[in-house]
Order: sequence, then structure tokens, then C-alpha cells
Amino acid sequence: MAYEIPVTQARAELADLINRVVYGGERVVVTRHGKPLVALVSAADLERLESEQEAAEERVISAVSAIRSAPSAPGERRRFGIAAEHGTELRSETRPETRSDTRPGHRSEHRGPERE
Repeated sequence: MAYEIPVTQARAELADLINRVVYGGERVVVTRHGKPLVALVSAADLERLESEQEAAEERVISAVSAIRSAPSAPGERRRFGIAAEHGTELRSETRPETRSDTRPGHRSEHRGPERE
């Protein structure tokens, strides 16, 4: 468990806090209004934390790569055609170009062909 100290007190005792971290193996959390701001940890702890983070990131990258290289479901490329091969969305061929509103007080609006 980490030793907590308010920021005002930490300023006055910085040299002592550094010694506690380096030689005592403690972790110090500096707080403001009772909320953690920063932590003092040894360089060895920081190196360990960074290597663990890098290892976790590599696991995520390899998991995503494995998913991307997984074969698609049977018939998926056939069903979606070029869109599935290129990662584009399919557009509805049956979308009407005009829309009319039959509610009283509303007039018909014409929506021309959409352009890309």
C-alpha cells in the first residue's frame, strides 16, 4: 500500500520522500484535497510498469491481427460482393428519390439524386 501525503507537506519533505521511495521501497501518493495527483515510485518500478504496458499492448495488437486474418463466414464475400472485399458500405438500390408527406399542412419535398 502507498503512503499518502498532501501536496503542501510533500513540498516541504521532498528529499525525505525520495529517500523513502529509493531506499525504503515505498510508493508515495501525493494528494490535493484528498484526491491523488501523482505517485512517486522507484525507477525500477516505473521500468516494470512500462514493460508490462508494452506487453499488454503487444497482446492487443496480436489479437486484433488474428481477428483480421481469420477467414470470413462461408458465403460472406459472395453475399456482400465487392463491398466485403473493400470494406465499403452497401447502398440500398431501392431507396426512393422522392419523399412525400401526406400529413395535413406539409408539402411534398423532392430529394434529387444523392451525389458522392
